[in-house]
Amino acid sequence: MSSLPIPSHIHYELLLQLLERQTLPALRNEIKQPHLAIKMNVSREHLQAAIINLRKAFALQKQVEDLCEYHGIQVSYRWSLSESEQEMGKSLKEISSPLPKSEP
Repeated sequence: MSSLPIPSHIHYELLLQLLERQTLPALRNEIKQPHLAIKMNVSREHLQAAIINLRKAFALQKQVEDLCEYHGIQVSYRWSLSESEQEMGKSLKEISSPLPKSEP
């Protein structure tokens, strides 16, 4: 194996930011409605548990990365399931290369 494929950190960040910045506040607004308060409190608890589990998963992945680095195993951050190492290298080159100048 040339490198160990693992999720890109941005996947965790995106999910956490979405849940914390948009989902939780929207849920808090729904809880203010008396007929939904009890049901929504349970949903809020589930949502908070999901956030905690995502943070734990991210911390565990970082531990795996540290162990790989310690043992000299390269990791390959993946953005999707279908992405190969060659595609990843190509997409990073495209992102990092300057845009061509347009002729007037």
